Amino acid sequence: MKVYLDYSATGPVKKEVLDAMLPYLQNNFGNPSSIHEWGRSARSAIDEARIQVANFLNAEASEIIFTSGGTEADNLAVKGMVLPFIYQGKGKPHLIVSQIEHHAVLNSAKTLEKSGAEVTYIKPNADGIIEIDDVKKAIKENTILVSVMYVNNEIGTINPIREIGKMLEKQNQARSQKIYFHTDAVQAAEYQNMNVDYLHVDLLTISGHKIGAPKGIGCLYVKKGTPVMAMMHGGEHELGKRSGTENVAGIVALGKAVELIQKSDTKIQEIRDYFIDRVLKEIPESELNGSREFRSPNNVNIYFKYVEGESILLNLDLVGIAASSGSACTSVSLKPSHVIMAVCSDAERAHGSIRFTLGYDTTEKEIDYTMENLIKIIAKLRKISPLSPKEYK
Repeated sequence: MKVYLDYSATGPVKKEVLDAMLPYLQNNFGNPSSIHEWGRSARSAIDEARIQVANFLNAEASEIIFTSGGTEADNLAVKGMVLPFIYQGKGKPHLIVSQIEHHAVLNSAKTLEKSGAEVTYIKPNADGIIEIDDVKKAIKENTILVSVMYVNNEIGTINPIREIGKMLEKQNQARSQKIYFHTDAVQAAEYQNMNVDYLHVDLLTISGHKIGAPKGIGCLYVKKGTPVMAMMHGGEHELGKRSGTENVAGIVALGKAVELIQKSDTKIQEIRDYFIDRVLKEIPESELNGSREFRSPNNVNIYFKYVEGESILLNLDLVGIAASSGSACTSVSLKPSHVIMAVCSDAERAHGSIRFTLGYDTTEKEIDYTMENLIKIIAKLRKISPLSPKEYK
């Protein structure tokens, strides 16, 4: 039996999405900047997809910038907002980011620090959630940007984006320099409310391959009037914000993927809870990472005491089960999860945690197969682990 439980890393392209994009890889292959029939067909497809994404976010089509994925969109949002202040000598700009952001945001912030910006990194609470008051307390006179992810990609916790956005709007009423608000919503798009007016955000990131589109396509919502500077220069593509010949097939795919999102998460949440309950009941000294209540309906992140995460993954793979030890973007690193370290500063816990993420096709039968093998694997690894107490030997 094969069981895929790594949907937060990536998922398959949905059939309807593939059907929509294939013509733009074959017959309708024109460059959308060309004025002939082939080019006009490609341009029309991009325009339609931009409207589809805008409708999904309750935004205007002119507020959607297509990118190569979530990483580029995050870089454009963070660097594109802060660098102009540095280049124009407007003083030392200050930005606020959470310690549990994706590395696309964290490393952008660290790069900006080297360029002269000031950065405050907000620590999550014990449940792995960023608290509104901590963001508020970090605000300074020179704060220009706050970036807090909607759903954490490792432990699945849901941050109070709407409430942070409303708080920042209130703060802005008494400020001459507006604080702009960005959220990385890559892991939220499939399951959470993505209405940008409801969320009170100025910038929002989406990645296609998390929602049934292929890898290599994403977008950044940029609220009208938000002064984002282009990071890629060339022709005046994407409303002057992102140069480069457009990935027409990918853009069409993203438009179709967001159209297919139903937000029906009841079934997947029931299977998630079934999985969590069985692990915590049947495997001694296992603990859930992150809030149980404020959690993505597809995320199960468990700490297995006395064993190493990579060993668990290798053994799961041998029996046909795919999971991960954290973000797929950092899976080759031996460093402990920065997210779990931010929550509890426990390297052993960070190294001994596994992320299982479900998809809409995940079945209870697959969870039963996973549990059957997981129980055996943890028992075997604890038996040979030098960290285990005598009762596991």
